[in-house]
Amino acid sequence: MKTLHTLAAVTAITFAPLVWAQDNYPTKPIHFVVPFSPGGETDIVARQIATRLGAMRGYMVIVDNFPGAGGNLGAERALKEPADGYTFLVISGAYAANAVVTKPAFDPVAAIQPIIQFSSQPSVLVANSKYSSIGELLDKARKSPGSINYGSAGIGSLGNLSNENFALVAGVSLNHIPYKGTSNAVTDLAGGQIDMMFAGVTGARALARGGKIKMLAVTTPKRIPVLPEVPTLIESGVAYESSLWHGLVAAKDVPPAIVEKMNADLNAVLRDPTIVSRFDSELLTPVGGSPEQFKVVIQKELARLGRIVKAANVKPQ
Repeated sequence: MKTLHTLAAVTAITFAPLVWAQDNYPTKPIHFVVPFSPGGETDIVARQIATRLGAMRGYMVIVDNFPGAGGNLGAERALKEPADGYTFLVISGAYAANAVVTKPAFDPVAAIQPIIQFSSQPSVLVANSKYSSIGELLDKARKSPGSINYGSAGIGSLGNLSNENFALVAGVSLNHIPYKGTSNAVTDLAGGQIDMMFAGVTGARALARGGKIKMLAVTTPKRIPVLPEVPTLIESGVAYESSLWHGLVAAKDVPPAIVEKMNADLNAVLRDPTIVSRFDSELLTPVGGSPEQFKVVIQKELARLGRIVKAANVKPQ
């Protein structure tokens, strides 16, 4: 009995600091790793969330940018950090695209603990201003296979897979022009060097207002209120729908108590009027929900993009 009592005492002493640490969490700054350069949409969403989380809950959240390898560099770095609840990874659909094309060194599902989905946003098929409708673009693509050039942030990027999926569903052949980043592709689209691409609604709307590009169709099942004049792809005869999303994950072994706390705190942030207003101005919809719900989103996106990669025979660079 003495041995059992001694063991129990040692166990209590051993685990007491861990329990205390979780009860008082966080005791130091939390880091959100963004695997892309500053200024992009993933970075903007992360910084808005981090700033509001700090203001509402009184602890510091630092955003660290580690771009490279289409997002894999920052992801690998974040997931190698201790699973103590002080390093999180901000992900988007690009995380799933990289996983099914480049096959990173980690399992995209088993290596992570989903925390929460931040947002959802429709994407839009945009073309240079010489096209007045999706029908006109498709007519040219069908009459002259391979004559339509589309741009993306590179082979295996989410934009690449979105365009290939569109081509498969529409039954057309498109020519891929890969760029080192989305901004370069958008510049050439506005200049007429390429014909089309998929983009987030926020950036596309700004360029369309200047007359440099034309928004031909949104990827939502129904038209969106802020762009009532832009038809859906489904309306245009192409059975295609998708959305862009962002969210937060951690390394797989992060303590459940920390997962629960972060999820609760971030759900509160996503309901906050300040964030709702900021997201609304950028045509983002706050999502929130449970870690399990976000895990389903990630798994479905991996499966969807995996089917596209196989059907379109997309190969890594």
